Amino acid sequence: MQGTRPAGGAARFPIHYSFNHPQLADLMKKLNCFKAYDIRGQLGSELDDDIAYRIGRAYAAYLKPASVAVGADVRLTSEALKRALARGLTDSGIDVVDLGMTGTEEVYFAASAMSSLNVDGGIEITASHNPMDYNGMKLVGKHALPISGDSGLRAIQTLAEENAFPPVAASRGTVTKKSVVPEYVDHLLGYIDVAALKPLKLVVNAGNGAAGHVVDSLEKRFACMGATIDFIKIQHEPDGNFPHGIPNPLLPECRQATAHAVMEHKADMGIAWDGDFDRCFLFDERGAFIEGYYIVGLLAEAFLRRSPGEKIIHDPRLIWNTQSIVTEAAGIPVMSKTGHAFIKERMRQENAIYGGEMSAHHYFRDFAYCDSGMIPWLLIAELLSTRNIPLSAMVSERVAAFPSSGEINRRIANASAVVEQLPGAYERDAVGVDRTDGVSVDMHSWRFNLRLSNTEPLVRLNVESRSNRQLMEEKTAEVLALLDSLALHD
Repeated sequence: MQGTRPAGGAARFPIHYSFNHPQLADLMKKLNCFKAYDIRGQLGSELDDDIAYRIGRAYAAYLKPASVAVGADVRLTSEALKRALARGLTDSGIDVVDLGMTGTEEVYFAASAMSSLNVDGGIEITASHNPMDYNGMKLVGKHALPISGDSGLRAIQTLAEENAFPPVAASRGTVTKKSVVPEYVDHLLGYIDVAALKPLKLVVNAGNGAAGHVVDSLEKRFACMGATIDFIKIQHEPDGNFPHGIPNPLLPECRQATAHAVMEHKADMGIAWDGDFDRCFLFDERGAFIEGYYIVGLLAEAFLRRSPGEKIIHDPRLIWNTQSIVTEAAGIPVMSKTGHAFIKERMRQENAIYGGEMSAHHYFRDFAYCDSGMIPWLLIAELLSTRNIPLSAMVSERVAAFPSSGEINRRIANASAVVEQLPGAYERDAVGVDRTDGVSVDMHSWRFNLRLSNTEPLVRLNVESRSNRQLMEEKTAEVLALLDSLALHD
């Protein structure tokens, strides 16, 4: 017998299970695409149109919204998944606002009080930087409140797995196509003084993802406002085949095109985005990639210059540079567990003006405490204009003051045991030990954070020092050697 299909259409990736076999029935019931923070799965085996339909029904049953905004990135399967999701919502009597091809933050914007749509939630179809055969969803409620493992996602998962929904609503919901780009761009420009922008040449690399249309809209608006911003566009057109590879600038091989274009065109800065552009990655005028850790410090300083005394949220992996800048700028640094759901929750608790993770997620109070991949580079462009020094000079002093290893991953079968054991080699001589996320060990002149991946059998290591790159490199090698030794002998 074939698996349940949504009313009004066949599943794009039908699953063939026999309901008479209890083990196969259990396999069908369990939906492995539900992760800690969002929905992400391999197409066909973990996510298909039928499951997307059930997620729509489950979202409607749990949140009971009147209307929901939906958008999708450029992946080849995203549009079909969006249609199936919308059927699930409309069959539940929910009205759908179809935003078209969007980045995740456009859905956040649409679901928040910033937008005129007045919807009760939002869902983005995206797998961000995952491989081609993956897709997923990011869910928020009214006012763009995050829906993650501890705030509703597990309940939605259970409802979708049970698949015991009432009959299709007698009054089905409607689907209306609408763009939020004009008012979204209005909001973005509210973060900077456009009149203060000096002539700039910017390389922008959308990675054939979803960012291009927003850059085009900003370009037109800058021209109308008299700002001389020259955009050098590479890999700009959206293409779900990703001819230049999956847009993931965290991978060194995905940085080369942006770096080369910056040097070739003698640009002031390079900007590259991931597939759903909720993260942006910056390159200085020499084409050098800038670790996200140091961008957090720059943005924290920019906000505190305007609003002294505000709170700034940061993650525990690398902290000294951020804490130093925030304290010197009369701000209050607040450490939070890594991950967008935790950062957003802490942002709201503290009413923090800004929060940043070294992974290039940047969160803003005035953006419904959500992350944006557009606001950061706009703020840095303003800094380039007002401080009148190159980007390399802005960060070089901070890199020298707090050199860091960047995140190093090790695939280890006994990852949990190793994270428990390794700090014991240092704790006796440590100035402090913190377990906000994994374990952070402060050795006064250097520190490290070791934590588990949320999704893979990986341990993630970050090391930093105080003004001593050689020490940082030596201690990184030392901790890695100990890590490998424990992995072998456990």
